[in-house]
Parts: sequence; structure tokens; C-alpha cells
Amino acid sequence: MKKIIPAVLLLFFCHLNSWAQQQPQFTHYGFNGMYISPAYAGITNRPEIQSIYRYQWLNYDASFDDGGSPRTLLLTAHTPVRLLKGGVGITLVQDQIANTRIQQAAISYSFHLNVGEGKLGIGVQGNINNIRKGSYRFIDEGDPNIPFNSSDSKFDMGAGLWYESERFYAGGGVTSLLRSSYQFMDVDNTGGGRVVGENHIYLTGGYHLPLSNQLVLTPTALLKHDTETFSFDAGARVTFDEKYWGGLNFRHQEAVSALVGIAMLQDNALRVGYALDLTTFNKVAKAPTSHEVMVSYRLPEPVVRFRPPVRTPRYNFTK
Repeated sequence: MKKIIPAVLLLFFCHLNSWAQQQPQFTHYGFNGMYISPAYAGITNRPEIQSIYRYQWLNYDASFDDGGSPRTLLLTAHTPVRLLKGGVGITLVQDQIANTRIQQAAISYSFHLNVGEGKLGIGVQGNINNIRKGSYRFIDEGDPNIPFNSSDSKFDMGAGLWYESERFYAGGGVTSLLRSSYQFMDVDNTGGGRVVGENHIYLTGGYHLPLSNQLVLTPTALLKHDTETFSFDAGARVTFDEKYWGGLNFRHQEAVSALVGIAMLQDNALRVGYALDLTTFNKVAKAPTSHEVMVSYRLPEPVVRFRPPVRTPRYNFTK
């Protein structure tokens, strides 16, 4: 096991040079461990299904092509699996950015270790990515580098670590370990347009600080790095009676955000959240607001029951 952890850590810092392909960002990152790291799968001991829909830069009018408002739908599900000594999960993403549509389907496995008062997950992920390019305007007719209604699908991998305890969590992940190359055809089906998958590194953490019997303050942070940019989110939310929460978040060179949410049903199984982003950086090139809705349903923690042996006097013999 001592050899496994350094090997996974090495994956976080290798393959750092590639073409930039922006990945979706979510204001609900404090609820969204499955998207950040495959090691999150099953780490909370509660099976969960989650959906997040994000409409970035609402009603942004690019006046050409297909507009510039990124729209992202994320679906995740994960569960602990005792026989596998960890957990498994799936992630489905559809991301629309102007003329480009990206779809991803991923399967994750996390191996769990008891560490101190919490649990450490070591995760790997395999995913199929499809990138579809729509039609684009060109300067030179017949330019082989201009894609035309072309798409390509490739297999890639990711890895990550996640630590979860009652008070504290921290984790991270790296994407596109294989740096798969996507090829796109032009209008004459002879083009050489090419995209190389880019490594994205995520690191996040949070701490649950009780303020009273009913109030809990949770500061959170998320660091994001690719070959061209480094950015971060920092914020905090207050939860009342484990049912209602509200918070604020700051995204570097992007926006300030407000979050509200409510938990319902038995054991707070159903959670619904909403986030509003107000653009604060480069306002001329963006729309004023972005909107995000989260819905998740958590099942009770699985209970393993062992049937005790049944003993009967019929087979007890004494001398």
C-alpha cells in the first residue's frame, strides 16, 4: 500500500503540457466531489444521485455563430461497495459552448482506507469523451483546419485522492492522463483539425465548524490548474439544523456568488440548491449573471446484517 499512494500522487503532476480545452466549472463544488475526484466514489458511505444544471452568462448575445453562453448538465451517482473495499460511481456530462458540444461518460472506482478519524479514497476513472464541432465561418474557403459538423470520440483516464472525516474533507483529481487526440474533418472531409486533451488539476477542501447546536459554518476552497491558467474559488456557507444553508463564494477573475438550499424528507435525503453568479471581471465580454441548480438524493447508509447461527438442543449431546 505504501507504493500505491506515491504512484497516484505522481499522476497529479505528470503530463502537464497540452492544448487548452476549457472544462465546466460549478459554484456547487462544495457538494460535487464526484466531478472533482474519482476517489470520492462511496466515501461518504451513503449512495447518492446528483444533478447540476448550469447556465453561464445568461442571454449572452455573441451576434454570430451559435452564441456564447456555456450550458452544462452534470449527472453523477455513486455508492459504497463493501466487497470491493471501496466505492464505484458514474459521471455523465454534456457541455455546450457556442459551436462545440462535449459529452462525457465516466466510470470511477475508489479504494478506501481507514486513516485516523476518517477515510482515504484512492480513485481511478475511465471515460469516453465525444467532441462535436459545428459549422464555423472561414476566411479562406476550403481551409482544412476549419471543422464542419465533425465529431470524434476517444477513451481517456483520470485519477484522484479524497479524505473524508466528520469535520474535514480534502481531495483532488487530474483529468486526461492519456492526452487523447481528437481529429476533425472540414467541409470537404479532408481536414486536419486536431485537439489534444488537456490535463486539469483540481484540489479542494472544507471544514465543518460548529457555531452552536444548530449552526455549522463550512469554509470551502477549490484550486484549478491547466497548462495556461490557474484559478481558485473561496467561500463559506452556514447550515441551520442540517436542513437549510446559505453562503457566498468568490471565483478568481470571474464572479461573486450566492448559494441557498434546503434538505427535505427523512434523514434529509433530498437536497435542492440554487446559486447565482454575478460577473465581476471583464464584464464587457460577458453577461451579468450565471445560474446553477442542484438536486441530489441520498439513500440511507447500507447496513450489513449477518445471520447468527441457530443452535438447538436436538444436536447437543452430553456424556
